[in-house]
Parts: sequence; C-alpha cells; structure tokens
Amino acid sequence: MYDLKELEAFAAVVASGSLSLTSREMNLPKSTLSRRIRQLEASIGQPLLRREANQLTPNDAGLIFYKYCVEMLTLARQSAEALNELRREVTGELVIRSHEALMRGWLAQAVERFMSQHQAVNIRVHTQTSAPSGQAGHKSRDSGGRDNICLWLGQLGQSPLRQELLGSLSQGIYAHPDYLDAHGRPETPNDLHRHHWINRLGRPDGTKALALHHSVHGAFAMQPPATCIQFDQYCLQGDAIVRKQGLGLLPHWMVEQRLRAHPGTLELCLPEWQGPALPVWLLYPHGTLPRRTRAFLTHLREALPAGWNSQQHAA
Repeated sequence: MYDLKELEAFAAVVASGSLSLTSREMNLPKSTLSRRIRQLEASIGQPLLRREANQLTPNDAGLIFYKYCVEMLTLARQSAEALNELRREVTGELVIRSHEALMRGWLAQAVERFMSQHQAVNIRVHTQTSAPSGQAGHKSRDSGGRDNICLWLGQLGQSPLRQELLGSLSQGIYAHPDYLDAHGRPETPNDLHRHHWINRLGRPDGTKALALHHSVHGAFAMQPPATCIQFDQYCLQGDAIVRKQGLGLLPHWMVEQRLRAHPGTLELCLPEWQGPALPVWLLYPHGTLPRRTRAFLTHLREALPAGWNSQQHAA
C-alpha cells in the first residue's frame, strides 16, 4: 500500500518539474518533498525521476507510474468526498485563484466569512496573473482540479472550465484633485492628450487606442501618449494616480473601495464618458462538484458587491 502523501509529492513534482515550485505550491519544505519521493522510490524499488537542466523529469518508470499515481489519488479523493457527502458536512480543501483586482477588499473578506461558517474547510488562495485558459498544470497538482475555482476580471479565451458571468465593472477616468488643480481639468476627450497618462499593460483587444463612450456623442478613440506609465496591476496603477502622476482609467467599484479608506484622493474626470466595461468571470469544473465547492460557489454568488452590474449566466 502506497502512502498518499508520497504519491501527492511525486505527482506534484512531475506536474511542475521543479522541487522549489512544488514546495511553494504545497507549502512544504523541499527536504520533506525529497524525503517523500525517496521513500516512494524505495517502496517501488527503482528511481522515478531524473534531473535535466535544473528540472526534474520522470524517467521511463516514472512515466508509467505517474499515470497510475494520478488514478490512485483521484480514487482516494472520490472516496473521501463520497464519505463527506454522507456526513453532510462541508470539509476538505479548496483552491481559489483570483485576479489581483478582486483579491483585496472583497474576495479576502468573502473567504473569511465562509471560513467562519465552515471551520472544517481549508482554503488556499493564489493570485492569478494571466487569463485562465486550460489550468492543466493546476489540475494535476490539486487532486484532479475538482476544487479549483477561479475569478477573473476582463476578457477570457477558450477554457475547458465552466464560465459564469457574475457581472461587469464600469470604468471612468480618475486623477488626484491636486494634480487637476495644477494641470487643469479636461473638459472634452480631446483635452486628455495634454495630460500625463497612467495606463494598464496588456489591453485585451491588442490595440493601444482607448475606447471611451458617451450616451449622446457616441464613441471616442483616445490614443495614450507614447511616454505614458504602464503597470500590470490595478493597485499599482491606482497608487501612481494617487501620487499625482497623471490620469488613468479605473473601475468605479475599485475607486469606491479606495475612497472609503482614503477619502478625497481621487476625482472623476469627464463623468459622462465611460471606458469599456470589464466582465467578472467565475470559472469552475464541469460535472458533479464536491459539497465544499458547491457551498463556496453559492456563497460567492450571494456575496457579490452591489457596485457590480450583476447579470449572471453561464457560458
């Protein structure tokens, strides 16, 4: 009989190819992972991994055993879930991945409230740095991926996960009042080119132009200056705007969260002109989900902020 912890360590290292990365993912010392893999190899009677260019890769025996290892872990997880269903308790581990903009001020509090109601659940929360596509690597590391939940802000590509639209965040142009006092307040979109611009990296449509929309005047394509500052996180972009470095497009909901803690630090410019709305997505596996996953999804839907234009449907 194999030790499940040894199987989990082996499967995670094969999935990541790195002992250091697996150590961070599983929150275990590298020495513990190495010991578990050595013990597994000793019980099997032959090595399973080899080191190539600072990466751990399975040898022929490792490739064969990995397939059965995943099956054994899946059966162990399914049997535990079946027993948990009989107990009618919410237990086990959830893995939550979220866009950085949703992490602070909402998701963290939602997770804490869920934990206060279900104290037998362990939750691991990771920041999702790129749009989820297949999550293939995460599936192997997290016992089949049945407890993988992802929240994303912005456009999505193809994904085998179920995609549920939770709502959308409208956007506007903001600046620090002191910056506007010093440089003037724009009266029309044409005035924006005279200001410093704080941009977000990686526009989803692949263009540099920023589309603004007015309910009467229609669309306006703003071209940010070539010397604008660009950040890959909304919190860093907002910090730069608050430090009076220029104007930038921010979701109204995020600005409201910041102004609660730091009133008077942001002022809306051209209030009748709106930027493109950002969809908020909830992604999770198809099929029958464990009780803890279903409970957490229900909890998230009930905890949606009032500032989101909620329009739930599944894609």
